[in-house]
Amino acid sequence: MAGFLPSLETFAKGTLATAATLSTVGAGLLYYGQNYLIYPSAFPPGSRTEDVPVPSAYNLPYEDLELKTSDGITLRCYMLPQSKQLSKTHTAATPVPGEDDQSEDEFITSRPTVVMFHGNGGNHGHRIPLAKVFYLRMRCNVLMVSYRGYGLSEGSPSEKGLQIDAQTALDYLTSNPYFSKTPIILYGQSIGGAVSIDLASRNPSKIAALILENTFTSLPSLVPHALPLLGPFSFLCHQKWDSASKVPLIPATTPILMLSGVADELVPKEHMRALWEVVARRGETKTAGGVEFSKGLERAKYMEFELGGHNDTCVQPGYWTAVADFVAELGDKQPEQSETKL
Repeated sequence: MAGFLPSLETFAKGTLATAATLSTVGAGLLYYGQNYLIYPSAFPPGSRTEDVPVPSAYNLPYEDLELKTSDGITLRCYMLPQSKQLSKTHTAATPVPGEDDQSEDEFITSRPTVVMFHGNGGNHGHRIPLAKVFYLRMRCNVLMVSYRGYGLSEGSPSEKGLQIDAQTALDYLTSNPYFSKTPIILYGQSIGGAVSIDLASRNPSKIAALILENTFTSLPSLVPHALPLLGPFSFLCHQKWDSASKVPLIPATTPILMLSGVADELVPKEHMRALWEVVARRGETKTAGGVEFSKGLERAKYMEFELGGHNDTCVQPGYWTAVADFVAELGDKQPEQSETKL
């Protein structure tokens, strides 16, 4: 298990900017300048030029994937398609029963596809250690999305722009002859969780499941917690990412795993708990006698990690076991809804 966990040193480049950015989100409320502070794509230095790690540096095969958005922006992403040869070439790769009896194409289509939406700091290359866990341990196809204005992708980031980017990534998968046959799982950290929720709310029949870590109910609602003195000016935040209003649009049959760091110093744990309450209510039906839950519809799980901060929840004991179990159980049709504290 230890071999799958990303080291804090390796992961630091991608997470350092999150702390620097959210701690200054109040300054971002200056209406015309907030995009530059909410989306610090050039920090740490080099994140838009030479410091864009590639999967091959981690001994992972991959394809450079260029996606053209509907508004003409080129996104330069990474695609890691599965291969049954991994069991023979990577000692860390988990064997899949029956893989030797399948062709390469059949094996790709038999595995889930994870779409990774990262936090607001650094670039997608800084999250390769996380992709490695999905790729080798869970044997998933992995699409690492590079938002506009991040990494080597063109353009400038914004809420509308990232929404287009996410839709472009999903459209690529659903139009691909192989990935379109796979269950599509969205994995979002921090603002990437908001991107995931938004995408799933607009494509309810195309998403098999969501995994959300340390995300928020909305950006304006985060301001009073992060910077209490600027709370009265939160209305100036035009980058909304209003996840709380979008979760009800995701079907109650769509499994959701929520992973919350109780010690998160940037996004208070109350945000994840509030989102969990909305997630848990997806199966509500109104009756003459009040409210009752539609039995058998809710498939969600909420987990808290007592020592998890905003940037290190993903290395807490039990995190990846929970993710791996969730991915493995997606084929289970039995309803599951529980709350766990670690």
